[in-house]
Parts: sequence; C-alpha cells; structure tokens
Amino acid sequence: MAGNTPSPSEYIRHHLQNLTFGKHPENGWSLAHSAEEAQEMGFWALHLDTMGWSIAMGALFIWLFRKAGKVATTGVPGTLQNVVEMVIEFVELTVRGAFHGRNSVIAPLALTLFVWIFLMNFLKLIPVDYVPEIFLRLGVDYMKMVPTTDPNATLGMALGVFLLIIYYSLKVKGAGGFAKELSLTPFNHWSLIPFNLVMELIGLLVKPLSLGLRLFGNMFAGEVIFILIALLPFWAIWVLDVPWAIFHLLIITLQAFIFTVLSVVYLNQAHEHH
Repeated sequence: MAGNTPSPSEYIRHHLQNLTFGKHPENGWSLAHSAEEAQEMGFWALHLDTMGWSIAMGALFIWLFRKAGKVATTGVPGTLQNVVEMVIEFVELTVRGAFHGRNSVIAPLALTLFVWIFLMNFLKLIPVDYVPEIFLRLGVDYMKMVPTTDPNATLGMALGVFLLIIYYSLKVKGAGGFAKELSLTPFNHWSLIPFNLVMELIGLLVKPLSLGLRLFGNMFAGEVIFILIALLPFWAIWVLDVPWAIFHLLIITLQAFIFTVLSVVYLNQAHEHH
C-alpha cells in the first residue's frame, strides 16, 4: 500500500485484513502479506493485532481499577474513583436483577466482561487511518486494531462463558440432574427423550454462537461504515464521521452490556435446579 494510491476496494480490503502470523505451506512460519496468504495458513494463523490489542485493553482495565482502588477515599472522590464506582454499581445492579443464585464469581466476571469489551469496542472511535498509518511507517503492513471486529475474539470470549455454563450446570445439578434436564425438557416423558435432546442441545450450542456472532456482527458493520466514510471527500468525512462516532458511543456501550447480561442470564440458568 505504501507509495501507491489504492482503489476503494483495495483500501477496504487492507483495513479489514488482520496482521497474521502463521505456518504457510510453502514459506513456513512467517507474516502474511495478503489475505490469500493468510487464508492458506488455515488453522495455524494467529491474528497478532487482535491478540495484542485485546491484551492491552485487559491490562488497561486492570491498571485503571487498581489505580482507582489505591487512591480511593471516603472523602471527596476524584474523577477516576467516581467513574469506577459508577461502573461497579451499574454492574452490581445488573447482576442482582439477572442472577438469583449464590456465586461470588459472577459479579467479578460480569464486571470484567463489560469493561473489557467496552474498552475494545472504544478503539473503534480512533480514526481508521491513524493507527494503521503509524504501523505502516514502522514497516507493519496491516493493523486491524478493534479486537471485537474479529470473530476469533468474540467467539473465544463466548466459548469461555459456555464452558462456565457447562461447569456450573454439572456442579450445581450434578451429571444426572443436568442429563435429566436435557432429556426431559420441555416434555417430561421418556418416549420424547430423543426430541428433547435435539431441542435442548441445539439451544445449548446456540448460546455461545449467538453471543459471539452478535457482538462481532455489530462491531464489524460499524467498522465497515467508518471505512466507507473515510473514502469520501474531506468535507463529507466531517459531516458524517462525527455524528456516526457520537451515535456509536451508544452502540459500543450497548453491545458490551448485552454480552454481559446474556452471559449472566445463561449462568443463572445453569444454577437453577428446576
């Protein structure tokens, strides 16, 4: 891309391409220099930008909340303490309304999911050319910096929630109770066990897919619109980009909230004996 004026389609493809490192059938372990080369790497393709930015936002989350805890005071709170307390109270109220069991892990998990996803989504508000241009000058051809526009990241988080659902279903209900729930719901008759199993297993497997794909779809669509706006003339960018960015503040918060609430609801179902 350096030194050339890309066509609109090349520009879009470039901004939607991850910085990929993997094992190529011909070149061995290397960075991919095109979408086709990344695709040829198959399973052994690692999206370095997705991993790097998601870890960075996780570290930022820990640092901010640790700093707020260290400077917390019972007197007049500072701005950071106010914001952190508001977030914690908001998540606490959400968990109390959606989770009715007893588990000290759920509230910290919900707080982590909400803040971490919000911070990753917030990266979308940085102008689409700013960070890729910086990395391009450093010799890095690709840099897709919003982790939640990568289905690997969103489905990875959803898979983590799904494993917790299975774990607590077995822990709270026991293997027999969980099997009974799958086989005798919604129709409590032995002759309909095969039908119940198909319905319940589909419903169980849809949970992580819906969690991950909903977040990915909304964030990816918003990213594409930002890229399309960046292709417009300079005056049109200011007319369209600023309102869309302000509107997207609601979207990035809402998507973090939806992922968190659904995770808590699913975990609450895993704790219900009936």
